[in-house]
Parts: sequence; C-alpha cells; structure tokens
Amino acid sequence: MGKDTIADIITSIRNADMENKGTVRIASTNIAENIVKILLREGFIENVRKHQESHKYFLVLTLRHRRTRNRKGIYRTILKRISRPGLRIYSNYQRIPKILGGMGIVILSTSRGIMTDREARLERIGGEILCYIW
Repeated sequence: MGKDTIADIITSIRNADMENKGTVRIASTNIAENIVKILLREGFIENVRKHQESHKYFLVLTLRHRRTRNRKGIYRTILKRISRPGLRIYSNYQRIPKILGGMGIVILSTSRGIMTDREARLERIGGEILCYIW
C-alpha cells in the first residue's frame, strides 16, 4: 500500500481552511510544487515559501480566506480528490468536466505536466483528472 501524496496535500489544505488557520505546511515534492503553483496562480492561496528543516524541504502555504457580505460565514475552498491509486480516472480534452460552469478548476496530469482544465483544452490534450477545486 503506497502513500497518496496528492490526497495528503488536499486534506491538509482542506483541514487548515476549515479551522481558519493562516498557514499550512506540506511536504515538498515535484507534484506538490506543481499543484501549489496552480493554486497560487488561480488565487486560492496567497503566498508560498520553501522551508528546510533537518535536510527535508517543506512548502509553507498562506491560505486566502474570503468573507461573505454579511460577515456571518466564510466561503470555504472545496477541494475534491477524483482519481486515486485504486481507481484512476482519465479523460480526453473534449470530455473534461466544467466545474460550476467554468468557475471552478480541474487539475489534470497530462503528458505535458500538471495543468488546469482550461490549459488542457487549449492544448487539446487529455489526461488523468487529479482533483476539482471551487
């Protein structure tokens, strides 16, 4: 049984968001760095910095919290893991789902690297659907 690093990243961000934590620390891997770059570019997190502690590298993410107009609640960032080690989900570029009519994003692992659904449609390539974010 192997570790699912993508699920660990998503769960860490989701738990920190639910607890209104300002920062979260995740292990630094190539996949984690690519997913975090997409989250930073799409505006789901504010800042990222790489931190070294006893010969291990970590990514420290600063989360973005958005308040509602009446300030009673906070919008939550919803992250949902789709493809997992026990059941891989693949899609061609024509059948990549649109989340909330294009408001959310789908992160895919393609032959040209990890990218969003918009980028994959522009390049006309499909791949493994990693997660949904909205």
